[in-house]
Amino acid sequence: MNSRERMAVAIQHGIPDRVPVMCQLSLGHYFLNMRSRWKPHEIFFSSEAFSDALVAMCRRYRFDGILINIPGRDPAWRDAIRSVEERQDGELLTWQDGSHTLIPWDDSPLFEADDPHVVPRPDYNTFDPDRDMDRLDDWPLYTWGVYHIPRVTGKAPGLLLEPPDTFFRTIDLVRAAVGDSLSVHGEVFSPFTHFMELFGYQEALLGLVTDPARAEAILARFTETTIAWGQAQAGRGVDAVLISSAFAGGGFISPRMYERFVLPYERAVADALHTAVPGLPVYTHTCGLLNDRLELLAETHVDGVDTLDPPPLGNVTLADAKARIGEKLFIKGNINSVAILTDTREQFIRRATDTLLAGKPGGGYILSTACSVAPRVEPWKLEMLFDIALEHGTL
Repeated sequence: MNSRERMAVAIQHGIPDRVPVMCQLSLGHYFLNMRSRWKPHEIFFSSEAFSDALVAMCRRYRFDGILINIPGRDPAWRDAIRSVEERQDGELLTWQDGSHTLIPWDDSPLFEADDPHVVPRPDYNTFDPDRDMDRLDDWPLYTWGVYHIPRVTGKAPGLLLEPPDTFFRTIDLVRAAVGDSLSVHGEVFSPFTHFMELFGYQEALLGLVTDPARAEAILARFTETTIAWGQAQAGRGVDAVLISSAFAGGGFISPRMYERFVLPYERAVADALHTAVPGLPVYTHTCGLLNDRLELLAETHVDGVDTLDPPPLGNVTLADAKARIGEKLFIKGNINSVAILTDTREQFIRRATDTLLAGKPGGGYILSTACSVAPRVEPWKLEMLFDIALEHGTL
């Protein structure tokens, strides 16, 4: 059984030859550990560099799958950059329009629009979902938050209903490199994540309370773009689609708000992808406090859930989650992704093994850190996950 087959069996609640292993790595982890081959800005803005980093780190850690969490880039991306300056705190990119992006050596990029006349985000109270959805690219902090680049060339303005061909470059390069040996996953942002990135976290959350009907109309429109991008990736040959919904946990919204502003829209996405590509696995990534909404999450019609932060990061016990939703959803994650930064060898082995033993009964489990692997997690720890799964992961 190869890695792609092993992942497929686990996702379908079958019994693989062992529990598969697949972690999502932070961008800073790639920047630090691929430094000898690529500079951080190359990994972030070049499909060739990013795909190489994805495959190289996956093979180093002997993961069974790869998550492609940045869209492919225009091959002419360098033409939009005026200069790259290496500083103590990272690489400072100056774009042709005068805006800047600081890429720390070990963390995600930070974008600044230096033109005082540029409005970074729209005003929630005056935003018209019938008129202003065609102006989404006018607000750079939305474009940066969603597409990770100040402006996307080859894309129609507004909702991403027809992704430009460049968006598939990383998928194509990864698939060409790994063939059918590894499980390759694409990612879309949930409608709620689009909503949060458009208005900023504070204003978006206030809008749910002050004008919930406006929020619902905007979320319905963002559902269109999430479906379109997910279907496009599925058509390009990914083995699964992840819905990134990082803000749907208890640290941001209540269960009642989840039921109103997240559940129906993510269900629409999952249903549409399942209809377009029967059998396509769709799963969701949600951080933080989820214990009070596990059953609601299962009602979104996704096939699995990623993260399930344990205490104190979250409040989910893996054995309890398996008992409550394990028959409906496959589960990926639950290793404390912060604690492993300081774990000794013995502590890490015990933590990972205990998580594996709690997750593996009955199948439907993928061994992983709860959230992304932090930049400075020592590589030897991730290298050990394969050995732990090999020793303890047989069902």
